Amino acid sequence: MHTFSTLRRASLVLVGTLLAACSTGESGRTAGSGSGDAGSAKAAWAPANLTAVKGVPIAALRTAIAARLSGTRPAAIGEDAWRHTQRLYARYQQSPLWLNADGLATDRAGDLTQAVLNANADALALDDYPIADLATAIAAVRRAGSPTAAQLADADVLLTATYASLGEDLLSGQVDPKTVSQAWHIDAKDENVDSALVRTLSQMPLGAAINAMRPQDAEYAALAKELVRFRGIVAKGDWPRVPAGKPLKPGESDAPQRLAALRARLAAEGIAVPAAAAGARAYDAGLAGAVAEFQRRHGIAVDSSLGAETVASLNVPVAYRLGQIAANMERHRWMPRALPDRYIHVNVPAFQLTAFDRGKPTLEMKVIVGQEYADKATPVFADSMETVVFRPYWNITPDIQASEIEPKIASDPGYMAAENLEYYSDGGTRRIRQKPGPRNSLGFVKFLFPNDFNIYLHDTPNHELFQKDVRAFSHGCIRVEKPNELAQWVLGWDANRVQQAMAAGPDNSPVKVPKKIPVFISYATAYVRDGQLFFGNDLYHRDDKLVQAIATGALPSARAVQAVEALKRIATG
Repeated sequence: MHTFSTLRRASLVLVGTLLAACSTGESGRTAGSGSGDAGSAKAAWAPANLTAVKGVPIAALRTAIAARLSGTRPAAIGEDAWRHTQRLYARYQQSPLWLNADGLATDRAGDLTQAVLNANADALALDDYPIADLATAIAAVRRAGSPTAAQLADADVLLTATYASLGEDLLSGQVDPKTVSQAWHIDAKDENVDSALVRTLSQMPLGAAINAMRPQDAEYAALAKELVRFRGIVAKGDWPRVPAGKPLKPGESDAPQRLAALRARLAAEGIAVPAAAAGARAYDAGLAGAVAEFQRRHGIAVDSSLGAETVASLNVPVAYRLGQIAANMERHRWMPRALPDRYIHVNVPAFQLTAFDRGKPTLEMKVIVGQEYADKATPVFADSMETVVFRPYWNITPDIQASEIEPKIASDPGYMAAENLEYYSDGGTRRIRQKPGPRNSLGFVKFLFPNDFNIYLHDTPNHELFQKDVRAFSHGCIRVEKPNELAQWVLGWDANRVQQAMAAGPDNSPVKVPKKIPVFISYATAYVRDGQLFFGNDLYHRDDKLVQAIATGALPSARAVQAVEALKRIATG
């Protein structure tokens, strides 16, 4: 989307600007050790004004770097990261970026390898970096008393390619959402990544600068903590499985073994369960209350009963839940870093809208989103709210008109009058719309942010649906629980003025928003609210492929972690 591309571009430039603000502009110095934070930086880094490296003339080294860049791409480096690498060297006239007169600049190389190791905490797949090749190349330079230009170039280019790959992953994610069926229509731009990579590379200490490329919001940090917690659970093996059995309502009884397994399973996830006597058979109020808390945290209609849906959710393997946490950290990396002062965020699986002002939530409400099949699913995108329309018409889309409305009209001659419908001409096409009023499907107000999907926010006459725990009933648009308050927040009007416009104002009356407000529609199935981890309802079944794609980042192999540790020792030794 055009609007989001602008925001993404601004966000990545801002990352670099914030980093640049930490420096004094002084160049030609080696980087710090990587301790401390970016705010403590004293000077910017630039390639040293070298005449030779370990006796190899700089002209020969630049020629070797150019040859390496035109050669075969390292196996673990993606095409995008390789292009970023080539453009970085073009920016610095093929100068070495990790070498000094004595060989490897161990402080900067150490910062980079530590940053790769830290990527484990971001659920990034360590196997996606050329760890073994890099270790071999660095070791070859260290072993050789007089390394060749090709050996020096190989080590330098592999370090840069690793840096470019890691930076790209932190800035825009490791998995392309288009490859894992995410219906994600928010695109990053390569040139923005290039800009951020150049700016970050120039900062001291480098380690802190690389850390600043990851999402800095509290939600991402909270998910990172939950990643650690769930890795700890996985390390102990899968949590207890709840045997299949009859549905249970509070006060009913069941086999002691099944109820004991249920208690153990809930406790394994950190849900408090009142103690029970050994061999207890009662599905008592305490246990039912713990099940209700589980349902609340897992996007299940809360009824305190142990039904089939709840049992199935309880028996989702802990490794899959870990994968969902990692997957949603990845979704965070797909989002912009720098957000405007005022914006609206809708998380579809949470059925939640939050309006932010100066980075703080100032208005929250429930929403109803698209139903669970493809042509009614609410997509992921971003655009800017421009107009509020009071007492709107509902201009029924051609597909809804053909598939739903016209068959009802054909079977019931009084249907149009009963539903306050009328025909109108749209460019010579006979269309149907619902007139403004209390029965209008859009309620008394709609909020427009023009987009390719014809999605908007609106009121509804069916406010009883907000009492449901799982709220997927719409044709893709988003119904809001508190339209009056949202209109006040968007327009800056008082409550009386909004109520007058909704109740008695002119029909189909548009009002321009004083300043366009970005709206982000996201899809986060693991999120932290009030310090508590929730697994939202995966309405559109978008988790499975992403969880599979991120699996080696969610739970890295011991071999991968050890390989990075070994590389760190080689690079700084």
